[in-house]
Amino acid sequence: MSMQNVVATAPDYTAPKRNALTHIPGDEGWPIIGKTLQVLADPKGHIEANGAKYGPIYRTHIFGETNVVLLGPEANELVLFDQQKLFSSTHGWNRVLGLLFPRGLMLLDFDEHRLHRKTLSVAFKSGPMKSYLADLDRGIAARVAQWRSKPGEMQLYPAMKQLTLDLAAASFLGADIGPEVDEINRAFVDMVAAAVAPIRRPLPGTQMARGVRGRKRIVAYFREQIPLRRGNHGGDDLFSQLCRATHEDGALLSEQDIIDHMSFLMMAAHDTLTSSLTSFIGELAANPDWQDRLRAEVLALGLAPGAPSSFDDLEKMPLAEMAFKEALRIKPPVPSMPRRAMRDFTFKGFTIPAGTAVGVNPLYTHHMKDIWPEPDRFDPMRFTEEAQRGRHRFAFVPFGGGAHMCLGLHFAYMQAKCFARHFLQNIEVSLEEGYKPDWQMWPIPKPRDGLRVRVKAV
Repeated sequence: MSMQNVVATAPDYTAPKRNALTHIPGDEGWPIIGKTLQVLADPKGHIEANGAKYGPIYRTHIFGETNVVLLGPEANELVLFDQQKLFSSTHGWNRVLGLLFPRGLMLLDFDEHRLHRKTLSVAFKSGPMKSYLADLDRGIAARVAQWRSKPGEMQLYPAMKQLTLDLAAASFLGADIGPEVDEINRAFVDMVAAAVAPIRRPLPGTQMARGVRGRKRIVAYFREQIPLRRGNHGGDDLFSQLCRATHEDGALLSEQDIIDHMSFLMMAAHDTLTSSLTSFIGELAANPDWQDRLRAEVLALGLAPGAPSSFDDLEKMPLAEMAFKEALRIKPPVPSMPRRAMRDFTFKGFTIPAGTAVGVNPLYTHHMKDIWPEPDRFDPMRFTEEAQRGRHRFAFVPFGGGAHMCLGLHFAYMQAKCFARHFLQNIEVSLEEGYKPDWQMWPIPKPRDGLRVRVKAV
């Protein structure tokens, strides 16, 4: 099948009438605002209370629409694996991301999504990944050296946010992007902030207006660069890889496709990794015994502090990977995942009509006590081969699942282990006695207070 034969494959939808969902248990709250304020204030508490009261399927009203929430591994498998192609990711995510990141990979469906994903996967094969690792390794080593030279209290989240933004610019756009890097980074920050802004129209002075301006800047930069990257000026960075990538019929990606995919991938790689790495280091600060175990694993590699990290080195860090997974379990970077039902379907004896907004919730699944005993306790041993053997395959879904499984998950694990190697080899991190970071868990987890840590040179 060539791209010429593929059009946008997710059919349009009509939301069901409100009384078409009243057979599903739940509480839609106040007129118009529904339960939106409760979800924003405490998403974990809200969904756990509803799960306890109504069971694994319930009805609610958030962000102006009645939603049906499906809970647990079976729900994740039904919606994310989506063997029958019942659920549209396009019509699920479009209300959140469509204005700023249109036609990103996560916003495509079915055959069109499959063909674009196959084309983009060339940028995540072994050769390009080794090139990205070299750029990441240099950038991480340099930044960790700066942190090491300034012992004392540090705001972890903003420091991590700047690091991941700089790393994404280097490995995705190329180390030689030039003086425009700050302007490009600012545009991306504005776009990401606008994606979760409460005002969804670009009215003057709003975050959405700044985000739309940021997108115009990004589009202009990419459009100017594409012909150069397709010529003799392309390197091994992800942008250049996409400029040279072809579909199954040999056709290059269109300029607009490259722009849309790059915008989305930069956003996805930046904000979710910032959240995940902050959570990871925050857990090590709160659990010094595990910090010591991971540091011993790093030191056993026998690498000099300034030596580069190789793929082989990272493969010898299983404890670091398990600890990162446990951080992802406790604070999944995408706590809820929206879809739209394209046809009627049944779950747990309830029939849900076509057009219904449907959501699954990794945050809930990752804290189910019958799957994860003492779910709030940090325990990387949950991810030994033996511990995972009897677990439902959709009980751990920080990167989604099925056809829409995050294309960059191996990139995320690579970056996390590379970061752990340099950080733990150089820095010891701790929390003040009695201090508990205050986390905002939706839409992407982040500490409201920046997460205060103390760092000192090892």
